[in-house]
This record gives sequence, structure tokens and C-alpha cells, in this order.
Amino acid sequence: MEPFSLALTDEQQQLREWAHTFAAETIRPAAHEWDEREETPRPIIEEAARIGLYSYDFMLNAFADKTGLTMPLVLEELCWGDAGITLAIFGSTLAVSGIVANGTPEQIAEWVPQCFGTADHPNLAAFCVSEPDAGSDVSSLRTRAVYDPATDTWTLNGTKTWITNGGIADIHVVVASVEPELGARGQASFVIAPNTPGLRMGQKFKKMGIRASHTAEVILEDVRLPGSALLGGKERLDERLARAREGKRAQSQAAMATFEASRPLVGAQAVGIARAAYEWALDYAKERVQFGRPIIENQGIAFKLADMALAVDTARLLVHRAAWMAAQGQRFEHAEGSMAKLHAGEVAVRVTEEAIQILGGYGYVRENPVERWHRDAKIYTIFEGTSEIQRLIIARAISGMRLR
Repeated sequence: MEPFSLALTDEQQQLREWAHTFAAETIRPAAHEWDEREETPRPIIEEAARIGLYSYDFMLNAFADKTGLTMPLVLEELCWGDAGITLAIFGSTLAVSGIVANGTPEQIAEWVPQCFGTADHPNLAAFCVSEPDAGSDVSSLRTRAVYDPATDTWTLNGTKTWITNGGIADIHVVVASVEPELGARGQASFVIAPNTPGLRMGQKFKKMGIRASHTAEVILEDVRLPGSALLGGKERLDERLARAREGKRAQSQAAMATFEASRPLVGAQAVGIARAAYEWALDYAKERVQFGRPIIENQGIAFKLADMALAVDTARLLVHRAAWMAAQGQRFEHAEGSMAKLHAGEVAVRVTEEAIQILGGYGYVRENPVERWHRDAKIYTIFEGTSEIQRLIIARAISGMRLR
């Protein structure tokens, strides 16, 4: 029996250093500019593709990692640089997760490489679930997919909102209702290829944080798709719908299967933001002299930093546990994925706020990165399941009851 160890392997340490170097030399120096511009940083995405960080091969190795730590390690380092740029680079991975979670092996082999494109011409992908009237309540999706057996085609109509890379992506993965009366169990996922007629971008949102990441509406008007665009295939969908009509519990749902797999990765991003703010505040507290001594010598400041360090480490451990469980194929029986995402998101908000407090006026100006990190942190308590929804999921898991 191998001894228990939390130490990273040499390969994992090299991976983390590789990602950190890219974050320190390429992402962080450009973060303020792209936050101000509120545009997708395509030159940085292209550089990430050139070095192999944004690529099908990298994602293939990440998904094959039995420890589950490849993506959490990389995402923490990149978000240490800047979360908005990181989401611009890795926003496609949610669509990839949707394809991997719901698609057949043939569909995965066909579509996942297209989500990334090539090193010379990187593509973007988008995962489209949320709607104007269906955010946390994914069972209320109004986007409808209607099947025509005579032509083996699907027609999609509806509006998606808050979509990362929405409308500018090359590949869109859309969750739509096939049988609305079945709620979330009557939904399916579809892949929409580039330049498909009927799909267009609606409103682009101007956001408080993660402003280098494009967020917009996706409007679907009579979007006709071949039967092969249905992830998992018609036979599997029919079997799942039949089970739902009989009142049997479904093994997974189109949107939830994707979110369940991605929650630890969202938590890892939040850890990166929190760590950046903690380290910045720590360095400042050592250097800032007031009343003749560095402010870290005051317990009021030192205790804040101690709590910040504690929070970052506990969040990381929760993230790594959930990521490891997912890689091992273990179910989140006690909502471990939600625990990781919930705690890390709230830690990011709390630690960045404390960093501003330690820096005082310097932390409140936009030229200082802690101001941006605080703005970026807030979204991690909202997207891909609010903190309230995560608590509901955890409560259901530990009680075995259908709480509302």
C-alpha cells in the first residue's frame, strides 16, 4: 500500500511553475489594460495556444489525469494573474465539459478538438444554459428543441443569457427543452457548428468584474440542426425520457452533469484570486511603515493576514479533494463539489475585501490590482450556481430531503 501524501509530484510542480510563469509574464502585466477595454484578449489566447496551454492535447491530458489536479493547479495560477483573462482563455472548457459529459465517444472525438482549433487559429466555444427567466432554476428553460423524424433534424428557438463567449464562439453547446412538462429531465444538449443560420449574438453585457471575458446573450431563431448534433444520440435520449415519464430517477441531467464536473474548477479559479490578494496584502503590510514600524507588527493587521492564509489553504484543500473525487469517478455523495465551489467563492470575496482594508486608500484605486481582484471575486458567488443554491445542494445531500 502506497503511503498517503498531499505532496505534488515533480511533474505537477513543473506544470504549476509553467502556468505561473505564463501568468506572471503574460497575463498579469496585461490585466489592467484588458479590464479597461472590456474586450476578449485574443493576442493572449493566441499566445496560450502557441505554447500549448490552450489546446486539445492539453485538455486531453488534463481529463486523463487520475489525480484530477492538472486543471485546478493551472487555473489557480492563471487566475492569480487575472481571472478575466483566464476565463477568456478557458471559457471554452465549460462547453468541452458539456460535450464530454453528454456526448458519445464519436461526438467527443469530433467536437472537442474544434472547440480549441489550432495553434495558428484558436477557436472559442460557449456553453449556453441560463435564460432571462431561468438562472438557478434550470428546470424552467424555455428554449425549445423540436424533432422532425421525417428529416432527422432538430429546430431550436429561444434566448440564452449570461453566456461566456456567447455569440462570438465558433462552437456553441446549447441545453434546450425537448419535453417541457418533464422539467430538467426533459432537456437535451446540442452542438451548433460555426456559421449555423439562425444563431446570433444579442446584448453584450458590461460587467462589474471579469471584464476581459466576453458575456452576452445568444439568440436562436429557427436554428436547424442535423440529428447528429444531439449529444448522446436519439436512442439514449428516448430511453432517458421514457424513464422520466415513468417517474424513475434519471442518472444525470444535461445541464447538471456539466456543472457537477466543473464546480471544483470554478473553485480553483476563486482560490487563485484570493491567493493573489493575500500575497499582495502580505507584501504591503511588511513594507508599509506607520508610527515607526511595519503595519504587520500590529495584531489587527497580522491577525487579518493569518485568517486570510487559513482561508486560502482550506479552500484549496476542498477544491483538490473534489477534483480528485471527480477524476476517480466517485459521486459527490455529500455535495463535495458544491462545498468546494461555495467555500472558495466566498473566501475570494472575503480575502480581497480584507486586502483592500489592509491597503487602505491604495487598495481602492483602479491602478491597484486588489481593486480589480475584489470586483472579479464577486462573480464566484453567483455564476454556475449561487452560494444559496450551493447551500441548498449541500443541505439536500446531508439530509436526504428535497428541501426548497
